[in-house]
Amino acid sequence: MISMNFVKDYIDLENENLEELADKVTKAGINVEHVITNHIDNLVIGEVVECIEHPDSDHLHICKVNIGTDTIQIVCGAPNVREGLKVIVALPGAKLPEIEIKKGSIRGVESNGMICALFELGLEEKTEENFNRGIEELDKDAPVGEDAYNYLANPDTLYDLDIHKHKSNDCLYHIGFAYEIGTILGKKVKLPESNYKEIDKSIKNEIELKVDTDNCTYYKTKMVEGVKIGPSPKFIQDRLISCGMRSINNVVDISNYVMLEYGQPLHLLDKEIGGNKIVVRMAKDNEHIKTLDNEDRVLNNTDIIISDGDNPLCIGGVMGGLNSGVNDNTKNILIESAIFNPYNVRYTSIRLGLRSEASLRLEKPLSYEYSLKAIKRACHLLEKYADAKIVKGIISYDKVDKTPKVVKVTLDDINSILGMKLTNKDVSSTLDSLGFPYKLDNDTYKVTVPSRRQDIYNQKEDIIEEVGRIYGYDSIVPTLPKVTTKKGEYSKEIQFRKIISKRLRSFGFNELRTYTLLSEEEASRFNYNFKELIKLNRPMLKERSYVRQSLLSSLL
Repeated sequence: MISMNFVKDYIDLENENLEELADKVTKAGINVEHVITNHIDNLVIGEVVECIEHPDSDHLHICKVNIGTDTIQIVCGAPNVREGLKVIVALPGAKLPEIEIKKGSIRGVESNGMICALFELGLEEKTEENFNRGIEELDKDAPVGEDAYNYLANPDTLYDLDIHKHKSNDCLYHIGFAYEIGTILGKKVKLPESNYKEIDKSIKNEIELKVDTDNCTYYKTKMVEGVKIGPSPKFIQDRLISCGMRSINNVVDISNYVMLEYGQPLHLLDKEIGGNKIVVRMAKDNEHIKTLDNEDRVLNNTDIIISDGDNPLCIGGVMGGLNSGVNDNTKNILIESAIFNPYNVRYTSIRLGLRSEASLRLEKPLSYEYSLKAIKRACHLLEKYADAKIVKGIISYDKVDKTPKVVKVTLDDINSILGMKLTNKDVSSTLDSLGFPYKLDNDTYKVTVPSRRQDIYNQKEDIIEEVGRIYGYDSIVPTLPKVTTKKGEYSKEIQFRKIISKRLRSFGFNELRTYTLLSEEEASRFNYNFKELIKLNRPMLKERSYVRQSLLSSLL
């Protein structure tokens, strides 16, 4: 989900119609499935002035709620509802993502609205943890009767993107998406501030870094001291909520905010817990770590971990450890920005059932340039909004191949594959708008691919695709292919099989074509030789998990 309020921080969209812009983005090859204006009408801030148990339920409560203009009765089943709580109230007529609120009766008691959790408003993901937390508890100073949505987040326009699996992270972060829009509209992107002052203290006297695995190619650590944990500024809370993330505190929110800006997940480590040594290594089989969700995870030797030399502090690219994360007492922090092997991150997150916002991005190649920019941006925000003192220097491990990707492609190549009649002026203008430096010599382009575009490889077809999608596939004039055709001929074996099939069907037989994959029950039915069943490692469906060893089950 892309917040257009967020994107406007980096590119001027003041006079743009966002519905029309979404259509232009889709035509340029990035499918905007939905344009969502996320304000919800009939949503107000209320105060629970009375809360009693429902006479006909062991978990429902009958609440009297002051909504500013009136006091209404609402039946609520949340475990944390209580008298004196400021809450979000959806009045009759409010259209939530999954339900329209109406007056009704619950177990024989009149109910005139609904007290809401954030996930019911579409402002955070619906998880078991969020469900168990119950309704959202607003600050004590929340103004009763005011528009609850405007209080939680500024009204925003969201683009729900259907991102192709081969597309890089540039559509998973807002600066990257701003570049896409800049290419389409011919506008420049302005990167955010990242300046800060350093104190006279060197990180090199505080931390020793060792990377003991080839599955980490880039790791940078910056240290800040004296942070003051508190609430985030409103604009950061608004951006996070629009993107479906919960505001936690200023320090944690800044790390998430920067990830949404630059696409680079950051890990914040409490310096006093992590100690003076950081070792990036592969986990040992049956090594344990308790993650931030308070679950004990059993690791194996394909998992990347960050440790203090002995004990795991976090699972690289997936989730932090419970005991080493930022808490209300944290003062000194290590900010870590890393690039791991995407395959290890993906397989670990799938195996442990931990698909996170961080792993989603680290499962794809990342730009080393943005990895560094992200850590500097975090320092700027921590200094500004958490009173952090930035320690001088940075601890680095860098094995990234920084050889620029340079691709040669000719004008004939481009026109031949696209079926267009582009001129050098057309191609040059498109490459300029993409921000791809190039040299042109006798209809041959020598194009340098920016580091931020990790989805483009050293092959001309990728450059041709970029030219085509930005120039516009709708500019292609449809023509029939000019090819020499000849009658197809089957092999003798295929011809013989077709003759048999045709004759048997003419005698009244039925021909069945069955699926190779079955459920465990079906695969076990006619296993006469008691062979071990062959199971897929990652089946798409439970009913299609095993390879058949007999046709009989399918025939039946």
